[in-house]
Amino acid sequence: MDHRRFVVAGAGIAGAAAARVLLEQGARVRVIERRDGEALQALRDGGAEVVLADPGAGVLPAGLLDGVDEVVVSPGLAPHTPIATAAVAAGLPVSSEPELAWRLRGPDAPAWLAVTGTNGKTTTVTMLAAMLHAAGLRTAALGNIGEPLVDATADRARFDVLAVELSSFQLFWSSTLAPHGGAWLNLADDHLEWHLSMEAYADAKTAIWRSAGRGGVAVGNLDDPEVARRLALVEGHRVGFSVREEPGPDRFARREGWLVASVDAELVPVIEEERIRPAGVHNVANALAAAALASWYGVPVTAIGAALAGYTPEPHRNALVATVAGVTYVDDSKATNPHAARASLTAYPRIVWIAGGQLKGVDVAGLVADVADRLAGVVLLGIDREEIAVALARHAPDIPVVDVARTDDGAMAEVVRAAAALARPGDTVLLAPAAASKDMFRSYSHRGDAFAEAVQAQ
Repeated sequence: MDHRRFVVAGAGIAGAAAARVLLEQGARVRVIERRDGEALQALRDGGAEVVLADPGAGVLPAGLLDGVDEVVVSPGLAPHTPIATAAVAAGLPVSSEPELAWRLRGPDAPAWLAVTGTNGKTTTVTMLAAMLHAAGLRTAALGNIGEPLVDATADRARFDVLAVELSSFQLFWSSTLAPHGGAWLNLADDHLEWHLSMEAYADAKTAIWRSAGRGGVAVGNLDDPEVARRLALVEGHRVGFSVREEPGPDRFARREGWLVASVDAELVPVIEEERIRPAGVHNVANALAAAALASWYGVPVTAIGAALAGYTPEPHRNALVATVAGVTYVDDSKATNPHAARASLTAYPRIVWIAGGQLKGVDVAGLVADVADRLAGVVLLGIDREEIAVALARHAPDIPVVDVARTDDGAMAEVVRAAAALARPGDTVLLAPAAASKDMFRSYSHRGDAFAEAVQAQ
């Protein structure tokens, strides 16, 4: 990287780490970020030039790309944002932090086992990391979680193999990144405001399988028609997982209440299905995907089973908060799109559903129609709650609906009071918003914490 000139657009955790590592590698770095702060000052101290402007909107500062060899963008910056369109028009390579980390790897760098999908990525990656750890390997769950990949990859003495979560954004902004093993969990409407079409969204995710024809493995969900179709087109080693089909060669599945692995053409029981946490058939699928990657890498089935038996779910994923007056309260704030919400809504027989937020351009009507027979009531919040209300009026007209319009700090307390009033003993009050959170909260974690606090305060 000596003397190459980079623009780094966005100085969040990943962007700041990318800029710092590039400076350490001898590159000349110009950082563009909306607001000044400690992270930018540290980059200035390290030799970076800082430009204060919004790379995702408005007119770019004059001369920003002059003399530049490459642009590294925050994954959240879509292809149609000013910095991306200007860089492409100028013929400059555009990448994001995982692609940069991959390119900075040396010959003795740790292997990458990577996971993508509309939903379940973090659960699957942390399950995978637990399996690798149970086999005695030095590992970490990274990517969209944990420390930046450029730091983990640069420090080759720390890890044998990395469990890497990769979003469609990160995969879109990659060109050489080719994880040794890649699993694609599922595909559903999401992030259409970023990719602009389902085809573009799906195309981005296929990059997870780049290594399959070069000694790697492509793992895919046989129960998802589009993932299965695209998996069948991959050249090289392919492994499927399914909760519907029978186990078989190169197919991890379930049989008679057990998860079953395919190891060297033999079918080996791994763990009882009822022991998988978080609960739900979608998490059985996640466990099978993680097991397929781990097994391909050489992790024994005994270690895979032990890891799943001791696995502690990440917060805000179908997590029991409390039982109050016979009503169970469950936090699935991580359900930020209809596909994720459907998985948790179908796990309970009678639900008071808390829904709403930023729908990100996706249609919620199909979800409402599918789960209408389970609903005892609905409480709506957030900027796009009217779209859900319209779907409920059409597909569940007899279900009582409470609309909470307020957006201040007390909103979630009002939401929980309304849900408690609709629920009866034996019901589940489920926060599964089917929408993103940043219209009202800092993150889905903040939303889930607010829900838990409101439940405990009853």
